[in-house]
Amino acid sequence: MKHEPYSSRRRALLEKIGDGIAVVPTAPERIRNRDSHHPYRFDSYFWYLTGFPEPEAAVVLVGGKEPRSILFCREKNEEREVWDGFRHGPQAAREAFGFDEAFAFNELEQMLPDLIANRDALWHALGHDAAWDAKIVAALNTVRAQVRAGKRAPAHIRDLREPLDRMRQIKDAHEMDIMRRAAAITSAGHARAMRTCRPGQAEYELEAELSYEFRKRGADGHSYSPIVAGGSNACVLHYVENDKLLVDNTLVLIDAGCELGGYAADITRTFPVNGRFSGPQRDVYEIVLAAQAAAIAAIAPGMPFIAYHDAALGVLVQGMVDLGLLAGDIGGLIESEAYKPFYMHRTGHWLGLDVHDAGEYKAGEEWIALAPGMTLTVEPGLYIRPGAGVPEHLHGIGIRIEDDILVTTEGAEVYTNAPKTVAEIEEVMRRD
Repeated sequence: MKHEPYSSRRRALLEKIGDGIAVVPTAPERIRNRDSHHPYRFDSYFWYLTGFPEPEAAVVLVGGKEPRSILFCREKNEEREVWDGFRHGPQAAREAFGFDEAFAFNELEQMLPDLIANRDALWHALGHDAAWDAKIVAALNTVRAQVRAGKRAPAHIRDLREPLDRMRQIKDAHEMDIMRRAAAITSAGHARAMRTCRPGQAEYELEAELSYEFRKRGADGHSYSPIVAGGSNACVLHYVENDKLLVDNTLVLIDAGCELGGYAADITRTFPVNGRFSGPQRDVYEIVLAAQAAAIAAIAPGMPFIAYHDAALGVLVQGMVDLGLLAGDIGGLIESEAYKPFYMHRTGHWLGLDVHDAGEYKAGEEWIALAPGMTLTVEPGLYIRPGAGVPEHLHGIGIRIEDDILVTTEGAEVYTNAPKTVAEIEEVMRRD
């Protein structure tokens, strides 16, 4: 069925909410300025359950003995379709996306009190959208005002993100397929940037090469604001200006990923602007690459999430000592966090519909155990700003290497394949 796997996800969520009712709206359209809108992007939770791309929509899941899924969406409007494009309308959307019922979006507020009345629990992503919080409260108050007529409001208000986050944390085959394709497109974009890079270019020219390759291969665009950081700009973790010139004998760090079918890829590569690593650049690069390899090797079902960060950190701190950035016992340097001036972030995060995807990292005081189907990034780095005791030949070197990883029953599958070793990068950048 073409509306799978979304229908299966709705059925799974209905089982989790019991006799409750869940309300999941999509994202609103956002004004950019005056009467121009930002490009529309649906809400990730809504998309996960529906695959429905239009704004002004919500899904209501009614649990109990006769569970049903109800879509509220825009009505057909031929005049607006001339200006804004195709609209399914409720009946066509019900059939195409596998809902039990469908109604016009403007009927939702009127129908919501009757839908939530006499339900055990109301599930909603409280705090996710203030406007929707207000609509939910209004519906609850309407039901409470009818108590003498025999109606009762839900006794429990539950955060819908808790069960949905756990569902989203384990990717199904449909998601894995999309994410593999997103990774392949993003890998091609990074390779293109390497091939076209020259001293004297602007950072935004490499950004343009990425954007071209992403769209040429069918991606929806970028999954987040790309970072193209030449020279010491690479030591700024979230540098996004991308407007400086690339200088000979320096490195450029690109952190960029495409979005495809709602799913994010997230890759970082660092390479020499002129196509050849200098000695100091190579030394730092090989440390980061070894740290990433150690992290990937530590990924396996049952391992705590933090294990691969710890594996990378041990290699990085040893490398800092070897480079003359730190001195002392490795264990002591890690315990005291003496490394943080040069490495200040975790080695990765969940990846999926959001680039920093849904899902907890700890259950109580314990780190979440990795399980097959989880998807994450592995992105160690070293960022060497000028400072007291920092060897001058290392000043301004910033390196991060990031790949997208699926946890499998055997260990790890690396989705991304952009050139990564020194030899691979120098070969793809060869000017012969």
